[in-house]
Amino acid sequence: MVIKILVSDKIVDEGIKILQEKGYEVTKGWDIPKSDLSKVIDNYDCLIVRSATKVRGELLDNAKKLKVIGRAGEGLDNVDFERAKQLGIALVNTPHVSCVSVAELTVGHLIALARNIVQSTNSMQKGKWEKDKLMGTELSGKTLGIIGYGFIGKNVEHLALSLGMEIIVVEECVQGQFVSLSDMLPQADFITLHVPLTSKTHHLISVKEFSLMKNGVCIIDCSRGGVMDQEALYQALQSGKVAGAALDVFEEEPPIDKKLLTLPTVIATPHMGAQTFEAQQRASIQIAHNVIDAIEKLKLSDISLG
Repeated sequence: MVIKILVSDKIVDEGIKILQEKGYEVTKGWDIPKSDLSKVIDNYDCLIVRSATKVRGELLDNAKKLKVIGRAGEGLDNVDFERAKQLGIALVNTPHVSCVSVAELTVGHLIALARNIVQSTNSMQKGKWEKDKLMGTELSGKTLGIIGYGFIGKNVEHLALSLGMEIIVVEECVQGQFVSLSDMLPQADFITLHVPLTSKTHHLISVKEFSLMKNGVCIIDCSRGGVMDQEALYQALQSGKVAGAALDVFEEEPPIDKKLLTLPTVIATPHMGAQTFEAQQRASIQIAHNVIDAIEKLKLSDISLG
């Protein structure tokens, strides 16, 4: 029987073609309303998602035939990992494919904060010329605190060193030149987050952590919404403790509470760290191959698909 794959979040064509050439029946289902996925999922052996589809609850309850879930992206935080394992569903993702893209966006935000690029653009679009008001700061010689030292964190470090910045890294799993979060926070002029969202990292940066930071610090979050406590960030920005924040991720996406976005000291992007042609092409190709490998392993185990 032909293996049926539902792709519920759009991936580029290269991955679709690889799956079709393997003989699989692929449904491009990204126009299906997310609320309706649970009504059709029982027709499919495999589900491929990015970040928009939340694979939990009723969707998994109705996935009677599902044997493989593929996440075209870094993490699996939009998948109920434990429930999927209980159901015997294999999970695959595409780690590291977007690390360069996310790191480059991070440094773009870093420069934009230091030089008031977004505020300057907004001002000029209103017909103003506020050269003196929009004084910036050089990054060279400043200290960047990097929280998380995976592939993205390492790429950010490489780029920041080329700008002449001093680097302090926080990474629980590594010893040596790496320091604790509480040791880094008072030293950093800029802080950037690069950790997954887990029970341990939820609100990793909150009221206590902001109180330990330098006055006038700037913070960048291109990791996952929920790693930073947005209400605590709002209060820190209002008080002036934090001079500026650049956010690519939010606790709710799209954000319902938009009060952070009303602050002139906040710049934001719509979770677009991995939104480059190169990263999406790599993710599409890699998830196709990883899904094929998972299906082949299941066949070898005599697990019937379809």
